[in-house]
Amino acid sequence: MELNVTGLDALVVGGDARAAGQVAALLDGGAAVTVIAPEAVATIEDLHDRGLVTWVPRDLGLDDLGPYDLVLKGHPTVADDRILGIGSVTLVGGGPGDPGLVTVAGREAIESADVIVTDRLAPLAALGWARPGAEVVDVAKIPGGRSTSQDDINQLLVKHAKAGRHVVRFKGGDNFVFGRGGEELLACAAAGIEARVVPGVTSAIAAPALAGIPVTHRGLTQGFTVVSGHVPPDHPDSTLDYDALARSGTTIVVLMGVRTLAAICAALIDGGLAPQTPAAVVADGAMPSQRVVRATLATLDEAASAAGLGAPSVAVIGDVTAIPGLERP
Repeated sequence: MELNVTGLDALVVGGDARAAGQVAALLDGGAAVTVIAPEAVATIEDLHDRGLVTWVPRDLGLDDLGPYDLVLKGHPTVADDRILGIGSVTLVGGGPGDPGLVTVAGREAIESADVIVTDRLAPLAALGWARPGAEVVDVAKIPGGRSTSQDDINQLLVKHAKAGRHVVRFKGGDNFVFGRGGEELLACAAAGIEARVVPGVTSAIAAPALAGIPVTHRGLTQGFTVVSGHVPPDHPDSTLDYDALARSGTTIVVLMGVRTLAAICAALIDGGLAPQTPAAVVADGAMPSQRVVRATLATLDEAASAAGLGAPSVAVIGDVTAIPGLERP
């Protein structure tokens, strides 16, 4: 957004996914944002619940236009003249949240898309690159709230591509790092839909880096291990060997582990990793709200909870989290 919106009171009319992109751009620019819409996509609801925007769930009246410095309205229509033959799908990794970290190829795909199927953790301000006729579909998965099943997402991609549209599946991070991009690629292949992948910057590396934490560092560690923390170590669905992780000698990076962090840290200690091992949690990496908490393996969950850190967060365990002079807020 080229307009300087710092300190402005902005009104966004409409609660669809394109409006969510406008909201994200305004927030990034420093505006105070109010959304007026009878219904809103899950992403806007999430921003409202986090106290980042004001959502007024009703239709717009003329009196609502009075005190605002800026009023924006989305146009989520599809250009029918672009619907010709069989379409295609491009899986675009959006990086950790800052639109500036989307690749050039990712931006080009968004700019040419007929339909963009987007996630909550994708950099929503990047939706401003979409052409005016593009349809934006929000399939956000809110922890403990609204979500769209992966099967439904796969069907959306196939349906729009079979209608002749160029579909972009826009996700946070990288599609193939706990992003279920492989499942989406298989669904397209099974339906005979041409699909390609534009890799994204994974938060497993980017979030620690922005906090001044290199996942490898000469003299400290020669590798790093990225694991999912979406289930605790004792869960039947967990396939991780935490004893082996504790003995690996690598930096351990945990994604999606806010709720299970205490159990993960305990399992690593039980596996032999020293309780005083330096550790950190980076919340909202690459976003204006980024925060970092540093502690030890034994105290990490308590420190993160005391600071009120929530998802999305990346936990990093290892000596690389305590290199003097590299710390960032």
